[in-house]
Amino acid sequence: MPLTLLLRLPPSGGTETEWQSVDDDGNPTGPRQRGTLELASPIAATHRVVALVPATQVLLAEPDLPPGSGVKLARAVPFALEEQLTEDIDELYFAIGRRSASGKTPVAVVSRIVIQGWLEMLKLAGIEAYAIYPDISLLPDNPAQTVLWLEHDRLGVRRPGALPFAVELTPATEALVVAGVIPDPNDAAPEPKPLESAILYLTREDWARVEDEFDGLAEQFESLKIQLLSDGPLAWLARELPRNQAVNLLQGEFAADTDYGAQWRQWRLPAILVGVLLAVHLGAEFLQIHQSNKQSAALDAEIAAVFASVMPSETPTDPRRQMESRLAQIRKSAPGPQNFLHALEAMSVALAAQPKSSIDSLSYHEQTVDMKITASSVDALSQLSQSVGRQGMSAEIQSSTPVAAGVEAHMQLHIQPARGKP
Repeated sequence: MPLTLLLRLPPSGGTETEWQSVDDDGNPTGPRQRGTLELASPIAATHRVVALVPATQVLLAEPDLPPGSGVKLARAVPFALEEQLTEDIDELYFAIGRRSASGKTPVAVVSRIVIQGWLEMLKLAGIEAYAIYPDISLLPDNPAQTVLWLEHDRLGVRRPGALPFAVELTPATEALVVAGVIPDPNDAAPEPKPLESAILYLTREDWARVEDEFDGLAEQFESLKIQLLSDGPLAWLARELPRNQAVNLLQGEFAADTDYGAQWRQWRLPAILVGVLLAVHLGAEFLQIHQSNKQSAALDAEIAAVFASVMPSETPTDPRRQMESRLAQIRKSAPGPQNFLHALEAMSVALAAQPKSSIDSLSYHEQTVDMKITASSVDALSQLSQSVGRQGMSAEIQSSTPVAAGVEAHMQLHIQPARGKP
């Protein structure tokens, strides 16, 4: 899985931002860095980028919406939030989250001009975001305490089981009153507001600025715990990424174009391994085919050699098929292949009596055996002919030629049917 780069976009009018590389569990894999977006671009190219935007420019709500999804639900959202909106609906963009078990559907609302500005800012820096969340969306949900996040003049608030929201106001006491975290001293309600238990997250610098103010607010809380963010808020917010249920602003017309790129980075190593295995498999198959072709070629050469010795008078075009055809003809010849075997037996008996005689070649066709014979003399050739005749076959010498070893002759053996048979 690729690492995630958690990137905070600068507020309106700002140029400096910060980023943090984290693993799948939200743990930092390097130091927090600060600078312009262009400086983050080389790191973003190898990470899955999640951008955080100032929550004061995003409205988070959970309106009562009818059952459904898709276009039907999207059309109902603006009307469900109509009383909370101060701008023209056509100038706003609505991102819809996943319906919770309680039946509530989280919705994030932002000006179209604002989100277009964020995307243009990323594009100019050469960064493609996988998701964009309001930064307070990563505030942890504490089931027993109200979570407070104070950063400069902004106070983020998340009560147990509720959506977070932000108040931008100073001093901190007034922000706490407006957020309803502490009682309003000017409220003349007969029933005093119950005090809240809270945990406040802030940097050392912010704590040094508001420490005296909070010392005077201790009685306004049921309990108040201070948690200093020594490494800044990014590493703290990153811990919520694995279980994050925030609404991704990149939907519909602003849907991220980098989903395929992120998936490719995620599966790049397995894909490379599969490619290597496939190449090895194809290489092995090619080698096996190559070896089989070599063996087949060697076998064809042997067949051609046998063909040339057995049927020297025929031109080899397809030795394998020619020999199969000749054997088939022999098997079909009447009265059967036993006649050919009888002729061979007769010649073997005759040759046994003439050890200096030999058969150079032979062929069989229609009960006739054509042979090329070398004998030691004409007399020996005549004795071969007579010996074959005594075994029920007729031998006819077609021609004879004197050679250094004696006489070379062309002899034909004619297979005669047995007596008493038509």
